[in-house]
Amino acid sequence: MIKLAVYGKGGIGKSTVSCNVSAALARRGLKVMQIGCDPKADSTSLLHGGKRLPTVLQLTREKGIGRVSLSDIVFEGAFGVKCVEAGGPVPGLGCAGRGIINALETLEKLGAYEVYSPDVVIYDVLGDVVCGGFSMPMRKGYADKVFVVTSGEKMSVYAGANICMAVENFKGRGYASLGGIILNRRGVENEYDAVNTLASDFNSTVISDIQRSADIPAAEKAGKTLFEVCPESIAVSQIEKTAQGILSAFGGEV
Repeated sequence: MIKLAVYGKGGIGKSTVSCNVSAALARRGLKVMQIGCDPKADSTSLLHGGKRLPTVLQLTREKGIGRVSLSDIVFEGAFGVKCVEAGGPVPGLGCAGRGIINALETLEKLGAYEVYSPDVVIYDVLGDVVCGGFSMPMRKGYADKVFVVTSGEKMSVYAGANICMAVENFKGRGYASLGGIILNRRGVENEYDAVNTLASDFNSTVISDIQRSADIPAAEKAGKTLFEVCPESIAVSQIEKTAQGILSAFGGEV
């Protein structure tokens, strides 16, 4: 089983990338589980026709600790991808990172990884802040590698650098290492150079270059993956290359 975390600044397209990569890997015959670690709880929506799933934190509040079952929180999406959303607190109350901690601890206690036996686990994590619960996937041994989604925009690269620094800080403790950078283009000047510099600064590489395409927002509007809406799109081939780049970072082994 390979375990990876996808981090990125809010709105940079990490969930779109995660959902489509999950679909690409599942289409290869792999059993995939995607766990949304964003308080907005929309990480897996493209695998469910644009619908949001009940979250672990929400169901824990409603049913009580210890009364939530796997069937309550794990849902099957497109191409058989198993989906979980951590969720967040009531707006203005509580810590957003707590939802991630609660979700991952609940999945572990319920034996989710043993029951579903996924070949690939993808944690989709908000990267504007890398502290507390948001760093849990990289610091608690859940993920073995971290992949950063970024554009060449200044604030996106800045957030990406913070994520990479967090990975570096935890590396000496045997936690997740940096698997690579995924460039999700926004069309800014010298975009590849900016992102390649980010990768070089942390002795990493740009494993994927996803070009701007009208097919991507079209699929998002439909609430589906690229494979369902426009399977012949160039964007699909770029997602396939992204999935292969991720597998290659793990030595090509599952």
